[in-house]
Amino acid sequence: MSKVLPFAAYRPNPDVVSEVAALPYDVYKRAEAAEYVKNHPKSFLRIDRPETQFPETQDMYAQEVYDKAAEMLKDDMSNGTYINDAEPFYYIYELIMDGRHQTGIVAVVSIDDYMDGTIKKHENTLAAKEQDRINHIYNCNAQTGPIFLAYRDRNVINDIVNKVKQGEKTYGFTADDGITHNVWLIDNAEDIKAIKAEFDAENRIYIADGHHRAASAVKVGLKKREENPGYTGDEEFNYFMSVLFPESELKILPYNRVVKDTNGLSKDEYFEKIGAICDIAEVSEAYQPAAKGEIGMFIEDKWYKLTVKDEFKSDDPVAGLDVSILQDNILGPVLGIEDPRTDKRIDFVGGIRGLGELERRANSDMKLAFSMYPTSINELFEVADAGRLMPPKSTWFEPKLRSGIFIHEI
Repeated sequence: MSKVLPFAAYRPNPDVVSEVAALPYDVYKRAEAAEYVKNHPKSFLRIDRPETQFPETQDMYAQEVYDKAAEMLKDDMSNGTYINDAEPFYYIYELIMDGRHQTGIVAVVSIDDYMDGTIKKHENTLAAKEQDRINHIYNCNAQTGPIFLAYRDRNVINDIVNKVKQGEKTYGFTADDGITHNVWLIDNAEDIKAIKAEFDAENRIYIADGHHRAASAVKVGLKKREENPGYTGDEEFNYFMSVLFPESELKILPYNRVVKDTNGLSKDEYFEKIGAICDIAEVSEAYQPAAKGEIGMFIEDKWYKLTVKDEFKSDDPVAGLDVSILQDNILGPVLGIEDPRTDKRIDFVGGIRGLGELERRANSDMKLAFSMYPTSINELFEVADAGRLMPPKSTWFEPKLRSGIFIHEI
């Protein structure tokens, strides 16, 4: 059983929603965030990245920075930028990118479900990255960026979503990047009851993206429990805001790799070593793997198709991932990259950037690049169900959920 509940959101006035909605805080470097906010003064990014309101010398993790975020959010909640729904609703959030529709339910989920494993994880989190969002959520007394969750399709929910989408939209706008965002309210009492019952019957929900934000929201909830020892469990701080997508709506893009050098090996020596692991075939154009067990490689202005030999494949849910095969057999033992989370000789390139970006990096600050076949949503589920963790940077989801469209006050 999982608790996935409606909530009374703060959400933008329809007149300003397209100006307010912002990409997630962590897709911007500091200078990029400051420049964007300068050109988009109503963007929620100014609240998500409050250091943009200070000189560039300001410590972005200082208390006054988080106080500024809380001040700006409070102002927006009171000056007409945001409206507050009078009662709890579920919301439908649809994103359209390159003609592909991705539609989920906006709701709040239980921190207890996170802690007992009903909400399943597939990545580790870093305490240092969590602390910033812990401070942001705690000082704003609100969750401002939804967590990206996935669940296995449930026909009753799909039918309700499709029915509601035939009605009038609450919001509908296309952002500067060409991605369309549509929102509907689910305000029919019977629909709300039916959706809640469907999720009550579901005992497995998966974090697709946003592990650090989820962990931060949970830790703030636990802190508030300590501060309120008489809590009942019904308080808003016992829940964190999410968008839940059925698996059929999701598409995972590859997360590619670029590497600084060949670890002191000549090209011939390097090819001899990887030839023991993969069959190597030179190809005439940029190569995007067409199947699991294939890897594209770019080095010295040439592309190669690497086909993993059967003895290096595995039925294990983690070891059998293409990203694991690459790490365990080439990046680690051949190229000397033992910990990809900390090694400065490797970088990761989201599939949305295309193969041209791999060529550019390999011809500039790096030496070689690997294009990956994307991890599947079923592979993600299998790893999480086994209580295991994927290697870092195994999945890239697009399009990104916008922050600032929904606010959950805690």
